[in-house]
Amino acid sequence: MLLGTQRITENGRLEIGGCDAVELAGRFGTPLYVLDEAHVRHCCREYRRTFESRYPNTLTYYAGKAFLCPAMCRIADQEGLGLDVASGGELHTALRADFPTDRILLHGNNKAQWEIEMGLEARVGRIVVDSLYELEVVNTLAGQRGQVVDILVRITPGVKAKTHTLIQTGQIDTKFGLAIETGQALVGCRRALELPNLNLRGIHCHIGSQVLGLKFFEVATKVMTDFMAQLRDELRYEIEELNIGGGLGVRYLATDDSPTFDEYAATIIVALRQALDWHNLRPPRLMHEPGRSIVGEAGTTLYAVGVVKEIPGVRKYVAVDGGIYENPRPALYQAEYEAIVANKADHQPAERYTIAGKHCETDVLYSDLELPHVEPGDIVAVQTTGAYHHSMASNYNRLCRPAVVLVNDGSADIIVRREELEDLVSHDVIPERLAARAPA
Repeated sequence: MLLGTQRITENGRLEIGGCDAVELAGRFGTPLYVLDEAHVRHCCREYRRTFESRYPNTLTYYAGKAFLCPAMCRIADQEGLGLDVASGGELHTALRADFPTDRILLHGNNKAQWEIEMGLEARVGRIVVDSLYELEVVNTLAGQRGQVVDILVRITPGVKAKTHTLIQTGQIDTKFGLAIETGQALVGCRRALELPNLNLRGIHCHIGSQVLGLKFFEVATKVMTDFMAQLRDELRYEIEELNIGGGLGVRYLATDDSPTFDEYAATIIVALRQALDWHNLRPPRLMHEPGRSIVGEAGTTLYAVGVVKEIPGVRKYVAVDGGIYENPRPALYQAEYEAIVANKADHQPAERYTIAGKHCETDVLYSDLELPHVEPGDIVAVQTTGAYHHSMASNYNRLCRPAVVLVNDGSADIIVRREELEDLVSHDVIPERLAARAPA
């Protein structure tokens, strides 16, 4: 499975964005996250095309939680997207990149006071309020600054999407939002309309991540539109904006049946128009928040092979210089992937291997991959690692997080530098009472 600009060159090696993957590994070191700029931009443009051609009053927000750095903010801005940030750190990154603040949505189910104040100071376009308590907090903080802030209220539509349980977010039993079924959603919107420093612009939902079934998005859109009608009928309020979140899945395996952007947009917009007509509602501005589906398939992780260990009659292990510190998804979500041996990309699969990391535990990254004969020094390229890899990486076992390189038309540029050993101790402090060395 080749994705984006990936191709196999005449000398049998993997190329990404016009750059030889083996040469990238040698130049920048491994593990290495490689991001295909042309593929990212293609996805941004396709999202805008597929939605805006069907429903012109649409704004696409890139969900920064998938992967964020200043360079990625610049790409999203250049492609005319808004930006969904879910923490003060993500907002700070956007501000460092001079991202237009009127196109920023500030999310979070438990925003700290300083994060809300940071959003107010920056005058972000919308704060997505997640609870009844937060309505009061945002109103108070905005009032102290003499501001009236535009908000969306996050609604739980009661849709349990078919995906891993840890990334289901739209069902009634979730930490996110106010449920329609319990009546809290109506209570929250009524209160938002009462508070003097809040301007309720609309409602928001998100049903989960890595969702491959379009039916779930169709149902969520209908439920949210039904709730719009309830707001009109009971509160005499017609919303201006409907944000249906993100969550479209991508191809981790060749067998994954991921809907196209056209199919996804058509499903949501047909359902929306039908429900609007049924309820005789004014069409709202439509917002959505793709993340994984913009950067996921554009990412490749390169590893150098170290130990190759065969347990006769049991398994062949390939140990690489990565691990769960740079990809926790297999441990968290039992995620599966496909891989290519970058320096033998034209070789046929010959054996089945389990790729393991270097941590002091089982640390299995990729199980039972069919690959050409693997030897120490080979470069393994794992596909579809652009989303929730760098953003979820850690320093477990005091390992340094990898660099991120942006490739395009034969050029390769570091957009996140590799951590060094000194970075690992740069925030550590030895108290004065421990400063003296122990006696010999």
